[in-house]
Amino acid sequence: MSTDAKQLVQPPPEHCPGTESETAGKSAACAGCPNQQICSTAPKGPDPDIVEIEQRMKTVKHKILVLSGKGGVGKSTFSSQLSFALAMNQDTQVGLLDIDICGPSIPKIMGLEGEQIHISGQGWDPVYVQDNLAVMSVGFLLEKEEDAVIWRGPKKNGLIKQFLKDVFWSDLDYLIVDTPPGTSDEHLSIVQYLKTSHIDGAVIVTSPQDVALIDVRKEINFCKKVGIPIIGVVENMSGFVCPKCTKESQIFLPTSGGAEQMSKDMNVPFLGKIPIDPLIARSCDEGKSYLITFPESEATKQYKLVFDKILNSVDTKQ
Repeated sequence: MSTDAKQLVQPPPEHCPGTESETAGKSAACAGCPNQQICSTAPKGPDPDIVEIEQRMKTVKHKILVLSGKGGVGKSTFSSQLSFALAMNQDTQVGLLDIDICGPSIPKIMGLEGEQIHISGQGWDPVYVQDNLAVMSVGFLLEKEEDAVIWRGPKKNGLIKQFLKDVFWSDLDYLIVDTPPGTSDEHLSIVQYLKTSHIDGAVIVTSPQDVALIDVRKEINFCKKVGIPIIGVVENMSGFVCPKCTKESQIFLPTSGGAEQMSKDMNVPFLGKIPIDPLIARSCDEGKSYLITFPESEATKQYKLVFDKILNSVDTKQ
């Protein structure tokens, strides 16, 4: 049985030797940890589920994480529009995995409210927006959309593992993983479970103001620490262009230079800026692709520039 199955009472501390390590529960870093007894008595060795995940992920060419240090910066919106954009090519197979366990907004954004997961002989079947765009979310497991998911870390980690191990994605060109804000259980789990399956990289979404950039710096440091390549940073909600007078206004002031300056300071790629457009929010509420519905908008033009940079980065790393 893996340590996950024994259910850690708290997330592993920063200097944890690893719950599967031979020194788990015995090293100096374990002293005083609430998980010490669990780790010291758990069977050691590689988690057998990792092998199953690796086999399942062999049919997925590219895996891209979408991260944000802070909530409310439009990360799930970005994940959905990236997925819609990739699926505009009918020859491209796309999957969108929502691991925001406590705040699953992807079903609504993708127009899949009320859908349920079906189980076949090959595993859990994702829910399809169209023939080449599949989605999986805890939202499909809830009886009612407003039901609260009140889970501790181990249960959330177990569901993420199940999504990776048991969902039958078939052959995918891209798997986009929409994560919750921060650098906690869900992020550690996705990195751990995909450690042998190759993550192409992370796209980090922020808004221009310092209160968001502070948390994004932490997200960048998290990626560097756990070895996730950073594809780049996107500044969302970057100014508002009046559709009538075309004058641009800064809604969230970039008092320290915004995401572009931060990216230079931290030596990570800057992918571009997406302006505020109320029609983006309307498209998400209606479960539609903003890029298809408003192809001539300024935001669509900027989305496409950013998406091209992401695809170029992923393709050159093959």
